[in-house]
This record gives sequence, structure tokens and C-alpha cells, in this order.
Amino acid sequence: MRATTHTSALVAVALTAALGACRVGPHDVPHMMRGWNGSFPAFRIAGNLHYVGTDHMALFLLTTPAGHILLDSGFETNVPALRRSVESLGFRFQDIKILLASHAHIDHVQGHSLVRRLTGARVLASAADAPVIASGGRGDWAYGSAFSWEPCPVDGVVRDGEAVTLGGTTLVAHLTPGHTKGATTWTTNVVDDGRPLAVVFYASGNVPPGARLVGNPEYPQAIADFEHSFAVWRALPCDIFLGAHGEFFDLATKWRHLSAGARPNPFIDPSGYRRAIDGAEQRFRAEVAHEM
Repeated sequence: MRATTHTSALVAVALTAALGACRVGPHDVPHMMRGWNGSFPAFRIAGNLHYVGTDHMALFLLTTPAGHILLDSGFETNVPALRRSVESLGFRFQDIKILLASHAHIDHVQGHSLVRRLTGARVLASAADAPVIASGGRGDWAYGSAFSWEPCPVDGVVRDGEAVTLGGTTLVAHLTPGHTKGATTWTTNVVDDGRPLAVVFYASGNVPPGARLVGNPEYPQAIADFEHSFAVWRALPCDIFLGAHGEFFDLATKWRHLSAGARPNPFIDPSGYRRAIDGAEQRFRAEVAHEM
């Protein structure tokens, strides 16, 4: 789930009220997230990497001669729009062979079961996030069972540093726990205008709104995990900066510039990546200090 410096307080209030009122049904979009499902043009970012998400939920398609890899599925209600986005780029939705996840929150994996059913894709996830995905949302450290989805079988577990390869394209899993216990930052390489580029799909370094870090019996190693993840992010080489939400990497502005023919590719933004990590770490440390 997303949380920025200017929205996190409002989101926390909304989430607290929602969690106290009732659980969200397995096919529902939580009320406070319904504005995240707006349409956005599908487009090629660079090489065989494409954007197929909404105006807020970032979904990525990597195309290959052997089929395609989809990173995150979004809300279940968005799957028809996701399909249209894939097809608008000239690709077959049914050719999605592998379905990955940035992290097991409803806005990123609620559509997993439907995508798997429609395409037959193999669902891969980290060991810590796999049971949350497979159970339909149970056991999240921050939200418990407040948010739910249709349970989705997980066909394989990815380990830290493991490579997932299809049709000559390889993504590498970097476990970056904290936002969820199994949050995974994926990396790959593409070639754009003859230039090899390192791509980082940043999972999220934000503390879930309303969650407690200090002395939380549901996640006693939360602080240590966040510390580990910030070290991992800082060590990753990054040319193209992407993330689980469009606002993480200034999707709309970069898309406008790319569409206008800007060169070099505006998604090449290593300094923006470092700023995002710096900002998330500052908010994390401020939250820990506040709770002490």
C-alpha cells in the first residue's frame, strides 16, 4: 500500500476507522483505496518493459518470445482493464506465463487468482508472502485479516537472490522485508537505444499506516528487517527507477516527457531512486523515534 509524507496521516485515520468497522470482502476494493483505480495509458518504458497499471497501482509487463512476466495484478476489479492494457500494446493476455508480486497487500495481489485462472500463469512469491497470498490475505503483520481476496495458489517460492528467467529475460528477487514480511524488490536489465540499463522495481520502504514497529508481537523483527532492506536498496545499481506505486517514481510526469519524445529516457533516474530511499528511511526513523 502507498503512503506519502502528505497523505500518510489521512490514510492512517481512514484505515483505522475501516479496520475497526468491518473486514473488506474478497472481491471488494477498500473504500479508502477506490481512487487508486483510475485509468492510465499502457506504454513501453524501455526495451521489453511495459507499464500496464492504473494511475496509482504500478503493474509491469515484461514481454518475451516465450511468453510474458507480469509484476503485480492490482485489484480484482481492475483485471479487465489490465487485460485491455496488455492487448492495446499488441500482446496476448493469455501469454502471461509468470505472475510475480512486489508484496502481499490487497492493492497488489487481489487480482492474482483471477489472472492465474485466465492465463494459467505460474504464481511465484517469497516464502513470507506466499501464505498471505494463498490464504486470501490472512496473517499480514500490519492489517491481520482486515483485507481479503480470493485465495490464490502459489506455484513456487522464490529465495533471496534467486533468478526467474523466461524467454531470455531474467528478474532477480531481493528480499526487502518490512512493509510486508516478504516484500520483494525485483531487478532486471533492459537495453534502450543500444544502452544497457539496470532496472529496480522498488517494493516500498514505507511503514504501513497505523502499524506499530516497537514491541510489536506480530512482527518483533520489524525494525531489524527495515534496517536490512534499506541497506539492500542502497547497494542495488539503478538506472531505471520504478516501484509499486506510480507516485514512488513520478510516473505521470515521466510518461508525459517520454510521450513527447524526451531523450535520454526520463525513466532513467538514479538520483530519484536515491531520494526515494532517503525519504523512506527518514520517515521510518522518525516513526521509530516517535514510538520510543
